[in-house]
This record gives sequence, C-alpha cells and structure tokens, in this order.
Amino acid sequence: MTLRLTDTRTGEQRPFEPIEPGVVRMYVCGPTVYDDAHIGHAMSAIVFDVLRRYLEYSGYRVIHAQNFTDVDDKIIQRAATLGIEPRELAERLIEDWLRDTARLNVKPATIYPRATQEIDTIIEMIKGLIAEGHAYAVEGGDVFFRVDSFPGYGKLSHRSLDEMMAGARIEVDPRKENPMDFALWKGAKPGEPAWDSPWGPGRPGWHIECSAMIYRHLGDRIDIHGGGADLIFPHHENEIAQSEAFTDQEPLARFWVHNGLLQLGGEKMSKSLGNLITIRELLERGDGEAFRFLVLSSHYRSPLTFSDEAMDSARRGLARLQSAVRDFDPATAPETAPDHALARIADETRAEFRAAMDDDLNTPVALSHLFELARAINRERDAGAPAAAVAYAQSVLKELAGVLGLTLETTTQRTDEAIEPFVDLLLEVRAELRKQRLWDLADRIRVRLGELGIRVEDTAQGSTWRRE
Repeated sequence: MTLRLTDTRTGEQRPFEPIEPGVVRMYVCGPTVYDDAHIGHAMSAIVFDVLRRYLEYSGYRVIHAQNFTDVDDKIIQRAATLGIEPRELAERLIEDWLRDTARLNVKPATIYPRATQEIDTIIEMIKGLIAEGHAYAVEGGDVFFRVDSFPGYGKLSHRSLDEMMAGARIEVDPRKENPMDFALWKGAKPGEPAWDSPWGPGRPGWHIECSAMIYRHLGDRIDIHGGGADLIFPHHENEIAQSEAFTDQEPLARFWVHNGLLQLGGEKMSKSLGNLITIRELLERGDGEAFRFLVLSSHYRSPLTFSDEAMDSARRGLARLQSAVRDFDPATAPETAPDHALARIADETRAEFRAAMDDDLNTPVALSHLFELARAINRERDAGAPAAAVAYAQSVLKELAGVLGLTLETTTQRTDEAIEPFVDLLLEVRAELRKQRLWDLADRIRVRLGELGIRVEDTAQGSTWRRE
C-alpha cells in the first residue's frame, strides 16, 4: 500500500506523493512563546512527530521546519507584566519547549526558524505583494494584505468571504479597504521591538512570518503543512493567500494536515477558565510516554479528551506493551525470522501495522495490532517457545513501537560520573557554535542532551547542566 493522507484543502484522502521523489518538505506551525506550553501543544507536536517518523520509516528523507513566533502582541504584553524584555521571555520559553518536547520523545526539527530571524525575507515578500497590487501601506506604517485581490481566499476553510466575516473577530480599522484585510507589517509603537523597513520602523504581522519561513527554507511549494485545527482560519487561510499571491505558485502545500483539538474532561482548555495543564506538569508526573500513548489511541483528526480516567487507561495499555519486552536483549534477536509461528505472527503484525498507518495514519488500529503481538509474545513465551523466536518477535514489537515514538522502557540507568566528561565536551562545542551564531546546530546539541534527560542551563557565567 501507499500512504494516504486527508488533505484539509480538498477534503479528500489521497495517495501521498512528494514533489521531489524521496524527499518530504514539511512545515508545522510551532508555538507563540509568551507562556508555558500546555498539553494541547504537546498533542500536536506528538501527532506530527509520528507522521515524520512514519515517513522516515517508509524511506523518505524528511526536512521538517517548525517555527517559533518570538515577537508578537502577546509576548510584548506578557514581558511587560513580568518586567523583562520580550526577547528574554521568548528565549526562556523556546529553551523550555525544546527541553520538554525532547522529554516527550519528539524528534528535533531539521530547522527551527524564528520570526525575528526572518525580517529580511518578510520585507522582501511584502514589497513584492505591494508591487503586484496584493497589499497596501497606510498611514502609521502598517501594511495590509488586500483580500479582494486573491480570488481563492477561503479555499482552505471552505467558507465564503461573507461567512468568514460573520465568524471572525475583525479588528475595526478605518484605514482598511476591506474589514477582512489583515496586517503584514505593524508600525512601531513606543517601547516595542522594531526593525527598519520601507514603511518605517515596525514588526511583522503574525501570518507573514510562516510564509517567509517556508519560502526561504523550503521553497515556493511544500509537501505537507501541519498544525492544529484551530489554525485553519484565519492563520493558514492567510498563509495561502499571501504565499500564493507572492510566488504565483499553487498550491502552497500539497497536503494540509490538521490535528483535532484537546479537551479536558469534555471542556475546552482555556487560560481564562484556568484549566490548562502545562507540558512540564505532565512530565513531572512521569506521564510523558503515557500521554503519547493516549494521543495515539485516538485518530489524529479527532478531538481528544484528557481526563484522569483516560490517562489511567493509557498507563495500563502502555504497561501491557512493556510487559511483552521486559526481558528483551537486542543481542539475542536474529536478523531473519526463525521458522516458528511466533515469528510469522510478528511479520504479519508488521504488514498489518503498515496497512493501518498507510490509512491516513490510523494509529488506534496500529496500536491494536501491537497489542495482538504482545499477547502472542506473552503466550508463546509462557509456553516455552524458542528464545530466538521470542527475541525476534520482541524486536519487531520494539521496532513498530519506535515508529510511534514509544520506547517501552521502564527504567534508565546511567551515572553522572560516567557521562560528565562527554557532556562537558559537548557544552564546549556548543559554546563555540553560539559564538559563531550557528544557533540551529547549538540548539540541536541541547535538544539531543535533553532527550537523554540532561538539562542545559545558560547563565552569564556560561552553560551548566544537570540531570532531570
């Protein structure tokens, strides 16, 4: 079979084929770093981590970009409340995100672009949009996208302009030609971060940063654009308009993939309701892998309800899989299947697993096949099956669980004394990379250390580390 994905834009499930054979360019919207990330963010990160893992398991090379919105109204307001600079707040929360998602076993992105590092490309795009009549500057230094200039506006959310106006929170601004026109550039206000531009000092609007990042790092068109269903309108709708108007290429993304939203006990998470659970709180409970299991238990496009009962069920399910590999020794697993019924069950499970994943990433069905294999391992092991057959089946179970990002490990034993010189050496290398402003490489070292449970903390005196 071939992987089939549901494309939000067309509403159809169709075979996945990348623009460039063997290479997948995937962009996933990351967080606006103004407050601690919550488990709704974690859910989305896990969904697209699984998609990436399965694409790589299927033989593709995945170039995965995930952005950070590190300048925004919310960041500025939050920083002012805390009495710190917006950049300081953003940097701290980016560090937290990279550490916490690593502990969730989310693979680091290939590229982590930030809004503040894309100003030149953003200005280039806005200038091009103005030149082609798709945008206009107004008094005060703002620049707006002219929605009426893009006939396809609404093709992602499948709503007409009138329907979108009725359902949107429209900022009343007499300088707009159309109430639906949206900001590409915002003129500077006193005390706010600002960059020079042809329209005066200011900063980018929210939507344009993602278009600029895709254009600069991935090209005119990409294979997959991902994010939560709450981003379909207006964010992703606006991305399509400004990107396709600028490049004159369509579609911006061959597949728009959106995950369902997370609710707490049937109630939407909301800061105003005070019912947010942060990723850090989840990790402090030791529930990182159980939460991943919970996410996998529901189809990625469906809403997910988080509750104590749901987490208890996830812990039990995870324990069932862990029990089947509790005594697994990779050194004893043969590379080819032994002539035994258990080995044949393992090979059949691999085929069934792939069929489920090819069906629009159907992780609940994929998990059900892992449970069947786990039951077979426990049954045959208790019946005295040959060690080679048991080890082979366990290796297949570990392999397939790994595609889902599940380690199935219950304990990790390392000593700080043994790893100390190696971590110190890596921090020396990272310090040199930071001096050379090679931020992506420096971030990757920190993220990989985070995957090993080592927290890196940057201070005025240098970087330190400690085990989580």
